Amino acid sequence: FEVNLVKPTHTLAHHTMFRNQYDTDVTVWSPEGRLLQVEYAMESVKQGSACVGLRSSNYVVIGALKRSVNEMSSHQKKIMEIDSHMGIAIAGLTADARSLAKWMRNECLNHKYVYGESMPSKRLCDDLADRHQRTTQTYVRRPYGVGLLVGAYDEATGPHLYQTCPSGNVYEYFATSIGARSQSAKTYLEKHYEGFDNTEKEELIMHALRALSGCVQGDGELNKDNGSIAVVGKDQKFILIENDELSVYLDKLDVEGGNGEGEGGNDGDAMEES
Repeated sequence: FEVNLVKPTHTLAHHTMFRNQYDTDVTVWSPEGRLLQVEYAMESVKQGSACVGLRSSNYVVIGALKRSVNEMSSHQKKIMEIDSHMGIAIAGLTADARSLAKWMRNECLNHKYVYGESMPSKRLCDDLADRHQRTTQTYVRRPYGVGLLVGAYDEATGPHLYQTCPSGNVYEYFATSIGARSQSAKTYLEKHYEGFDNTEKEELIMHALRALSGCVQGDGELNKDNGSIAVVGKDQKFILIENDELSVYLDKLDVEGGNGEGEGGNDGDAMEES
């Protein structure tokens, strides 16, 4: 009797199937020690519209690009107020961000009811990071597909800028950016962040707009419809600057001929606060 030994053919589909058998559940580790579902969620942040954040010794400014589905639709809201001393800019799934914003507002209200003062931003961001992390250890949940820039001013410790991500990590920055084409903004911020400490509110807003203008897609430009800025700081409750109020600053930017300064640069580690 005759035996035919056939050498198996390893097609591209075979390799793809082998790789993807580790990304069907968030609790399954790949052989390389990766949680692929978490990485996919972080990728959704990179695909979201760009957001920037920067702070001085007295103020925090966050900015975001708003998207519209088409010319006939309104632009999606990308900056949300959490409390009078805190707000967030979002990149990723807006629906996930609304869910997290509702939870953050409830936490601030509960803290104010119990202790009679505003909730410290560091405590809230740590709790938020824990909320992100829990979804990476439970098979019935999926990671939140959104990254947040949290700008806050605490009476005891001053201004703070935090970044959270779907993996459950939280970082504090002097300045940073997230979302699509955000590298241009990072490059601008890396060049200028060392001078932000003593910068006044108006100039800090202009820095945010210069950084944000480099993130606009294609031949588009930053305008009052797709731009959004928020400020919070010392003796300054959280305010949102949009539409006609934003036009005043955009006119100044046009006079300068200002735009984000090129692309490239590194990942912005120099801006991270230890």
